[in-house]
Amino acid sequence: MICFSCGQSTSEFGMLGFSRPEAPRIGKITPAKYRDIAFRLDTLFTKMAGSRGFNGSVIVAKDAEVIYQKAFGFADKEKNVPLTDTTAFQLASVSKVVTATAVMLLVEKGLIKLDDTFASYFPEFPYPAITVKHLLSHRSGLPNYLYFLNDIVTSHSMVLTNSEVLRLMIEKRPALYLQPNRAFNYCNTNYALLALLIEKVSKKTFSNFLREEIFLPLGMKHSGTILSLDVFEDCICKPYDTKWKPIEREAADYVVGDKSIYSTPYDMFLFSEALYQGKLLNAESQALAYTALSREKKQSNYGLGWRMKDFKDQEKKEVFHNGWWHGYRTAFHRRLSDKITIVVLSNQLNRTAYQTYKIYQAIDADTSFGGESDVE
Repeated sequence: MICFSCGQSTSEFGMLGFSRPEAPRIGKITPAKYRDIAFRLDTLFTKMAGSRGFNGSVIVAKDAEVIYQKAFGFADKEKNVPLTDTTAFQLASVSKVVTATAVMLLVEKGLIKLDDTFASYFPEFPYPAITVKHLLSHRSGLPNYLYFLNDIVTSHSMVLTNSEVLRLMIEKRPALYLQPNRAFNYCNTNYALLALLIEKVSKKTFSNFLREEIFLPLGMKHSGTILSLDVFEDCICKPYDTKWKPIEREAADYVVGDKSIYSTPYDMFLFSEALYQGKLLNAESQALAYTALSREKKQSNYGLGWRMKDFKDQEKKEVFHNGWWHGYRTAFHRRLSDKITIVVLSNQLNRTAYQTYKIYQAIDADTSFGGESDVE
C-alpha cells in the first residue's frame, strides 16, 4: 500500500457546513455481459504490450461497471517488480483534470468566482487582467514556467515549489505570450497558479485539500501528490526512457497542479464515476467544464480543465486529458453519452498509451475508420 502523509490541516473548510463528495456507486462485475468486448480489449493490449512495447496499466468501464482491467510490464525494471492494479503512476497533465475539479468544488461553495482576477487573491501578481477562468481554459496568455525558468527546472539538486514559481514571476515579470483571452495557449503555469489559489482559499495545502475533499471521500486509496507520498514505496512505478534507462526527478517535479499527482487506473475510474453520478460536481458545473471555450479551435477544443473531441455531437462527445512527463505517458478519456471511462497509464516512453481510438473501436466493434494518436 502506498503511504500518504496526512499532515495537519490548517483549515476549517471541512467544518464550514459544506458537504464532502460521496463515493460513487460501483456496479457488480458481470463477466458474461461484456465478454466479447473484454476479449477484443485483451487482444488489443496483449498485442500492444508485445510487438509495440506498451508497459503500463489500463482500465475500461461503462456506466459504473468495469469491462476490462489489466497491468502489463514492470514497475521497477531493475528489481524485476511487476506492475499491478494498485501500482501508482505520475498522472502528468491528467493532473490538470483533478486540479480543475478542485477549483470547481470551491466555485460551487461560493468561495471562488470564475471571473475573479488572480491578482485579487495575490495582489503582487503582475498581470491584473488574468482571471481564474482564463487560467482554467488556458487563455491567460502566460508564458510557461518550464521555459522561462529553464535553468532552475532541470536541476536535479534543487526543489522548485509553486510559491517559488509565483515569486519568480513577480520578480522577473516575463512578457505575456498573448494578451489574456486572445486565444488558446496550453501552458503549465496556469495550473501551477491554480494550485496556489486552492491553498489560499481553502487554507489547506494542495495535497491535503485533494486528500480530504476528493481522494478519501471517493475511496481513492492510492492517490496523492508528490509532496504527500513516500516516493520510495515499491508500488509507485519508476519512469523509464525507450531503452529502459530510469529518468531522474528534477526541480520541476515538485511543482504541483499542472502535474505531479499520482494515481491508479482504478482510482481514476472512481473519480470518473463520481462525476457521472453527480457526487463530485453538480450538473451545472460539469456542463460548464465541458463547454468549448476556444472558438478558434475547430476540430478539438478545451473547456475548464478538459480537452474535448466531437464537441458538437452529443452522442460522440468525448472529454479527456492526456499527459506526458519524463517517462510517464497517460490518457484519461470519457465518452459522456454512454458513460465510458478509459484510463491508460504508462511509465515508459511509448506513444501507445495515446491510441485510445483503438480502444473505442474494440468497445464499439467498429474497425471502419483509422484514427490517430491523441496528444497532450
